[in-house]
This record gives sequence, C-alpha cells and structure tokens, in this order.
Amino acid sequence: MQQVYEMHAEICKVLSNPKRIEIINTLRDKELSVGDLLDKLRIKKANLSQHLAVMRSKGIVKTRRNGVNIYYRIANRKVIKACDIMREVLLEQLSEANKVIKKIR
Repeated sequence: MQQVYEMHAEICKVLSNPKRIEIINTLRDKELSVGDLLDKLRIKKANLSQHLAVMRSKGIVKTRRNGVNIYYRIANRKVIKACDIMREVLLEQLSEANKVIKKIR
C-alpha cells in the first residue's frame, strides 16, 4: 500500500504547478500541437517542453506524431475531473472565508 501512496504523491506533485494545471485545462476537450499550446499559453517553448515531459512521464498526457508535429492530449479524463473537484473545494473555501470576513466587518 505504501507504493500506492508514493505514486499518488508523485501525481499530486505534477499537479501542484499552476502552469501544468493551465495545460490540463487547455487540453480539456481537445488535442493540440505544441505550436497551438505555445500560442494559447504564451510561454517559452523550452518551458512548455519541460512541463509536457514531466506530465508525459507521469501519464498525465499522451502524444501523437503527425509528420513533424507532435500533438498532446489528456491521457485519462479522470485527471480533469480531479482538477475540477479541487477547484470546487477551493471555491467553497473562498466562499466560506468571504462569509467570515463579512461577519467581522
């Protein structure tokens, strides 16, 4: 069971980077080339390549080559679902914090 916890932690590390979460959200419903991702994310190619390599190594994204172009897509839709659930938790926490602030004022 310890190995599962370690694997879980490794995936969470990958998802702990804001740019990687943005990449996941950008790939949410589509497959995109590296060029398309660069246009949408507005980051340097080397930086994008590093993020994609980490995400690919952990099975978050998959690739498809077509000639000179490489296309990326989410490997498992449950990753998107997990990110959506965490965003819901965050929004709920922010809502509760705002309620507390309003009560204090």
